[in-house]
Amino acid sequence: MQREYVEMRNGAYYLAGSRVSLASIIYEHRDGATAETIRENFPTLSLEQIEGAIAYYLGHREAAETYLRDLERKWEELERAAKPADTELQRRIEEVKKRSGHES
Repeated sequence: MQREYVEMRNGAYYLAGSRVSLASIIYEHRDGATAETIRENFPTLSLEQIEGAIAYYLGHREAAETYLRDLERKWEELERAAKPADTELQRRIEEVKKRSGHES
């Protein structure tokens, strides 16, 4: 019996039966994290779920990359539309983004 590890909900991909997005697993995987390391960061997931999500990504790489680009574009649009008026808050947000490697 084949198990589904990824499902579409509300226009986004998630690991089946969880609130963890496929995108969050893909980003960690692309950054070189092992399935075991990803599991440490997402303890509600089993190693099987994580490896299944990685396998899904590898088997659907072109569609997954298109999906990620669309997500990033939507996120950038939301950021532009919702820039905080507080310049100190904006500075702290930019610092966090730089530290996490997700600069605009």
